[in-house]
Amino acid sequence: MSSDKIINILASSSPRRKDILSRIGFSFKTIPSQINENFKLELPPEAFCEHWAREKAKIIANSNSDSFIIGADTIIFSEGRVLGKPRNKKQSISMLESISGKTHEVLTGVSIINLKYEIDITFNQTSQVTCNTLSKEDILNYIEDYRPFDKAGSYGIQDGFCKYINNIEGCFYNILGFPISKFYRKYHMVTKEIIID
Repeated sequence: MSSDKIINILASSSPRRKDILSRIGFSFKTIPSQINENFKLELPPEAFCEHWAREKAKIIANSNSDSFIIGADTIIFSEGRVLGKPRNKKQSISMLESISGKTHEVLTGVSIINLKYEIDITFNQTSQVTCNTLSKEDILNYIEDYRPFDKAGSYGIQDGFCKYINNIEGCFYNILGFPISKFYRKYHMVTKEIIID
């Protein structure tokens, strides 16, 4: 079989990750990984997002050993604290207050696993985001309009929050939740020499 018969599985329900991969014509199907992240895990931010990206991929790989499983995990790191997805409005307000007027890091860990070919690589990318100062009204209106409870750090750079972004450094798509250029290079590095009989 040729390389176009390789089965890729995205272990995520994120519409943003699906959209980014679809933009480059990447062939894949989606099987969301049901895993509850423990944000009390004491790891540096790079290791934290890599750990959960790999855990998500491993779960799906166990029942899809012939496929290339892609797991991803995006976090915000601000003032020494890892910010995941807020569980409620109170947490959402707290997260947005913590990034107001400051620069924070957006880190995405990505894992590529194929058990059949003993492929197991994980990497991360970091981008810097600087926000304007947010008023209480800004925060409450944003939460009311966009309900950002499914987003790390409680904001989406692709939605109305973009008007509060002062500067970004690094990969924009990483901030959306998937560092597509780095993934593309890594994916082809591990698949280019595989010959499927």
